[in-house]
Amino acid sequence: MQRDHGAPTRRQALSMLGAGAAAAALPGAAIAQPTFPRGAVIRTLLKDFAPEELAGGATLFHEHMSLRDGFLTDWNRYAAEARTANAIPGGAAAGRGGAAPAGGAAGRGGAPAAGRAGAAPAPAPAIPQGNVLADEKFMTEEMSIARREGIGCIVDAGHPDMGRDVAFLRRISQASGLPIVASAGFYTQPFYPKELSGWSEQKIFDEVMKQVRANPTGALGEIGSWDYITREERKVFRAIGKVHLATNIPIFTHTGIPGKSALEQLDLLEDVGVDPRHVVIGHLGNLNDPTTEIQRAIIRRGAFIGFDRQGGTGDASVLAMAVSLINAGYSDNLMFASDLSSTREMKQAGGGGYSKTLTVFVPKIKAAGVSDEVLHKIMYDNPRRFLAFVPKIARSA
Repeated sequence: MQRDHGAPTRRQALSMLGAGAAAAALPGAAIAQPTFPRGAVIRTLLKDFAPEELAGGATLFHEHMSLRDGFLTDWNRYAAEARTANAIPGGAAAGRGGAAPAGGAAGRGGAPAAGRAGAAPAPAPAIPQGNVLADEKFMTEEMSIARREGIGCIVDAGHPDMGRDVAFLRRISQASGLPIVASAGFYTQPFYPKELSGWSEQKIFDEVMKQVRANPTGALGEIGSWDYITREERKVFRAIGKVHLATNIPIFTHTGIPGKSALEQLDLLEDVGVDPRHVVIGHLGNLNDPTTEIQRAIIRRGAFIGFDRQGGTGDASVLAMAVSLINAGYSDNLMFASDLSSTREMKQAGGGGYSKTLTVFVPKIKAAGVSDEVLHKIMYDNPRRFLAFVPKIARSA
């Protein structure tokens, strides 16, 4: 049961103090909390939380804190190929999580550096070299900063075919005090194990269940299609749906470049019996359509939609779509995150950091006239409603 004290908890106080304008815009104490099913938990690497225990901070449903060396190079190459095939401007320059192109300057959330009038601008922080998503000290500090800036829980969207390291995530969670949810599954066609093409749905189901039993798993994701969905990706989606039915673990997806398979993803999951209320169809900010027809169709079926690459200079189109959906009464089914994985976007490199959805994007939505209550729902409540599940199998060690 949620505590009800007159004074804020330490976490609430840190959230309100650290997140600046965003925290001030989202005061949690006066806003009613959602209800959760009896026995529901949010399963993090270190412990299972009652969902009410994580009410004091925002929850990010889709980020990356551990990836193998070379993953981002491969990702950008495949993305450039897909963009060329689809005649999409920009090639791979956008990168994952809205990162700046290699060699370009990445300001903090796209804003100029603050300084005294007439003073010389502060030198930009050095960009760390190598794979910082394998640098324990660096990532512990990034998680500590995110926690100070108002993040209460964060989901890592990796799994074995991305080279995600669960032991690494445990250590940075323990050292920073920020709860991390680990995921399971298979990503997209270009990253599948070569042998997967010969596997049956049952074999894929068995392999994902091995992942779930090996580590405390709180989400199935990101489960993706790279562009138009392939035969192998359909098998994976159906198998993932069956894993959900066996475990109750929620599912979030990756909809590719630029998200052509969003509706088919939901079709495949529903076809095997998944309730859309336990699904986020991700990257729907990529579907830059002012009418938001696809987003509305998915919401009307009961699923969440993810706008999960925000917090920088390219927010305008996503902002317009999000405000349109909020004004249409769809805020219960919206979720925001940044899908961060780029070194240039890390706080220690001068970027917005893992809290940038809360500290950069949310103030833009507030300035567009969206209320504190709605923003609190999207950042604090909707992700907990999504992640909370009643376990069907015992927690692994």
